[in-house]
Amino acid sequence: MPVRIVFAGTPEPALPALRRLIESPRHDVVAVLTRPDAASGRRGKPEPSLVAREALERGIPVLRPSRPNSPEFVAELSDLAPQCCAVVAYGALLGRELLAVPPHGWVNLHFSLLPAWRGAAPVQAAIAAGDTITGATTFQIEPSLDSGPVYGVVTETIRPTDTAGNLLARLADSGAALLSTTLDGIEDRTLTPRPQPAEGVSMAPKITVEQARVRWDLPAQVVERRIRAVTPNPGAWTLIGDLRVKIGPVQLDSSTEPLPPGAIRADRQSVWVGTASEPVRLGEIQPPGKKPMNAADWARGARLAPAIRAS
Repeated sequence: MPVRIVFAGTPEPALPALRRLIESPRHDVVAVLTRPDAASGRRGKPEPSLVAREALERGIPVLRPSRPNSPEFVAELSDLAPQCCAVVAYGALLGRELLAVPPHGWVNLHFSLLPAWRGAAPVQAAIAAGDTITGATTFQIEPSLDSGPVYGVVTETIRPTDTAGNLLARLADSGAALLSTTLDGIEDRTLTPRPQPAEGVSMAPKITVEQARVRWDLPAQVVERRIRAVTPNPGAWTLIGDLRVKIGPVQLDSSTEPLPPGAIRADRQSVWVGTASEPVRLGEIQPPGKKPMNAADWARGARLAPAIRAS
């Protein structure tokens, strides 16, 4: 008989794993656990998560507790009698009583090579740090953050132009296969989790909008990596004069004349901004209320004053 699974996840990167488990003859996804509906769009209307929408379209019951560790929800989950719970970016810490419900525990798919980059933003942290290799890990959840014993890993090269968005998309696909294989191994009793090493622990907390502001006083390579790390979310931004704009990935450009940090130079083809080392060439700019556009096109229309700076 298929293994009874409750799947816990919320954002888009959880979808490949959910779809793979739903379509697997070895797994029976009896319910999906996700975060409560959240405000979305200009009107702030509550909308279901992408995982909730996927489950509802497939006729799978959706659980959206505001307090997942409450006794009421522990009892509700117990009534479903899952043999294992699979987790991909659910977005809430789970207490001991909840973790004790399924006999095979809760298995989390985390997008790093643990114990590196525990926390909410592992992909962003790996890119910002200049890592060249990352991956995904399946592990058994315990009450402390991302510290449980490991079942399996897959590795992924971080490409020089990777943003957090496209790297996470690749990891979500390869991680979906890893999670499915891990659940099979647990059921077959061919997999035994191994403790994470005590060395090499690093943390990757959630990145705030303020932390996504570009620091032009840093070296160009650091600026370039940090921008890719927060693309598309929460999105890199800067002030150009008094105007707050979002900016896309930039290019390193050592061939142009040096500029002080934050100083701007523009011609008909390019816009450069100075850093603590060489300038960087801007790609796309998104002014408030508008779509992203080529930086040189924007600069021509904006008619930048000679002394204007990015900060």
